[in-house]
Amino acid sequence: MPRTARDVVFVDGVRTPFGKAGPKGLYAETRADDLVVRAIRELLRRNPSLPPERVDEVAIAATTQTGDQGLTIGRSAAVLAGLPKSVPGYAIDRMCAGAMTAVTTSGAGISFGSYDVVIAGGVEHMGRHPMGEGVDPNPRFLADKLVDPSALVMGSTAENLHDRYPQITKERADAYAVRSQRKVAAAYEAGKIQPDLVPTAVRSAEHGWGLATADEPPRPGTTLESLAGLKTPFRVHGNVTAGNAAGLNDGATACLLAAEDVARELGLTPRMRLVDFSFAGVEPEVMGVGPVPATERLLARNSMTMDDIGLIEINEAFAVQVLAFLEHFKIADDDPRVNPWGGAIALGHPLASSGVRLMNQLARLFEERTDVRYGLTTMCVGMGMGGTVLWENAGWEGAK
Repeated sequence: MPRTARDVVFVDGVRTPFGKAGPKGLYAETRADDLVVRAIRELLRRNPSLPPERVDEVAIAATTQTGDQGLTIGRSAAVLAGLPKSVPGYAIDRMCAGAMTAVTTSGAGISFGSYDVVIAGGVEHMGRHPMGEGVDPNPRFLADKLVDPSALVMGSTAENLHDRYPQITKERADAYAVRSQRKVAAAYEAGKIQPDLVPTAVRSAEHGWGLATADEPPRPGTTLESLAGLKTPFRVHGNVTAGNAAGLNDGATACLLAAEDVARELGLTPRMRLVDFSFAGVEPEVMGVGPVPATERLLARNSMTMDDIGLIEINEAFAVQVLAFLEHFKIADDDPRVNPWGGAIALGHPLASSGVRLMNQLARLFEERTDVRYGLTTMCVGMGMGGTVLWENAGWEGAK
């Protein structure tokens, strides 16, 4: 029997405040699975017209799938969140693009007709599970010269990107980082970030229970002068510092996707439509350039150019990676379309969760910018990949 593709919509998205990884961070004594459970429960609370039994799948990403991020976390989180036992779930991993892939994979299932409603997201507790924990890379990667040794160290791949784009200087990367911090500070001041945040209980053996209500990583007082003297840990006299890169973070995200006709049947309001998505591979030693071919492929397939894109949410793993993308598409470093409310350099990047953070912010921006029809969420991915998702504003004024 032939299948007919259906329109897929992003209904709602939430996230925990992001914390700093480590023994003094917000979530040092909080479980990873509890973070994502909190996000799922909040999604259901915010959308009371959705019967929990109508959720057909829960897809949750984690890069390090062990300990409290293991046990097929999509299924275990669904059970812990109180969804009916009839609701299945699974875990997914595409490193930094884990949540993005959870969305595109389950969204494709909706389009195909296998699902009506899904919950997709990601979690990363880098304090409990440092990047690369327990990994045993095959020695043939280096012995057979399949990749450069620097490919396994993300900071080194960013230094390699500076080499490939010598016009992207440390000063230019620092200037971008300062703008990101200032944008986030302004967005917080204007109340733009807070609607996506789920107040989350935190535990401390020393201090007792508390409540996380805001992101921990932002440094609103950051200046060019304060960044200039930071160490370059990945290369002597290098360009990449803790100031122009995302930190090590903990946090979780979740979003609600549905077939557009089902969303309206259930009284759910679509905020944006999933138009298309693309993933591409690049040399692992310059993984930061991954968003370029992923975006090129996506735009070409839809007969579009960057001029058709009104908003761009790009993950700021490193400033140089964002600037390489902008350089390629001849976009100014301070183009107002790009991360209007700041990005991961300030907010943090809990690996597999970040893709849905980008979508949350784009959906909020679409609500304010009804003049904008199309937007992108895009990110680089470890081991040499990039992912880009094309979205259409469900409230675009041109459709009325």
